[in-house]
Amino acid sequence: MTGRVLIIAGSDSGGGAGIQADIKTVTIMGGYAATAVTAITVQNTLGVSDIHPIPTSIIRGQIRAVLDDLGADAIKIGMLGTAEIITGVAEDLRSVDIPIVLDPVMVAKGGSALLDPDAIESLKRQLLPMAAVLTPNLPEAEALLNRSLTTKDDILTAGHDLLTLGPKAVVMKGGHGTGNTVQDWLITRQGNTVVEHPRLYTRHTHGTGCTFAAALATGLARGATLADSLNQAAAFVHQAIRHAPGLGAGPGPLGHNWSLVDPAATATD
Repeated sequence: MTGRVLIIAGSDSGGGAGIQADIKTVTIMGGYAATAVTAITVQNTLGVSDIHPIPTSIIRGQIRAVLDDLGADAIKIGMLGTAEIITGVAEDLRSVDIPIVLDPVMVAKGGSALLDPDAIESLKRQLLPMAAVLTPNLPEAEALLNRSLTTKDDILTAGHDLLTLGPKAVVMKGGHGTGNTVQDWLITRQGNTVVEHPRLYTRHTHGTGCTFAAALATGLARGATLADSLNQAAAFVHQAIRHAPGLGAGPGPLGHNWSLVDPAATATD
């Protein structure tokens, strides 16, 4: 099964995150990527210097153009930027019966804001209830819940609190945590599951969140279970970090094509 993924996200001119990272991930994982671009960012590994939001009518037109003709087996949502865009996207997806992977993008790796502060409540109210999976990192979860998270118990409690906002499942990503092991927690109303990988100490981590959510969406689009999709996504990101090309003076992009340049590597290492 090929698996069609509609990506609703912003463009990264440096190619490490956003739409560019998503397309690379979906394609390498054997899916078909279609897009609805929400913003054009001027950025490289040193940061974001400008953002141009796409008019909401154009974003909605892209979504309808893809769904009306090509269709989708999963939808991945990344950067939205404003409350107006969130409202427009929510209106177009409200009647769609397709699993949505919602990555609540708020801040770029270099620290630039990618979501207006006044849009967080709109995100929580309108899109979280539609999500099959919500994939926050720790700072994003803290912003959604308006509290700090430090311990494992904090993280698990936060995941269950986010469930009360409507998503069917939450993946609390552990990349911003501490220690030699990265723990990604899948939290559902049936219980908690953890996926662990050795932490790779490197500055080349630009686009890890986008890549993870896109990989998860591709697994779902290809018919995998949520648990299997999580395992595949975590392994894909781990290998992509390992095979980062070493580009840029700041947080560099991942090596999304790791399976092509290193056939000996496996997605379960």
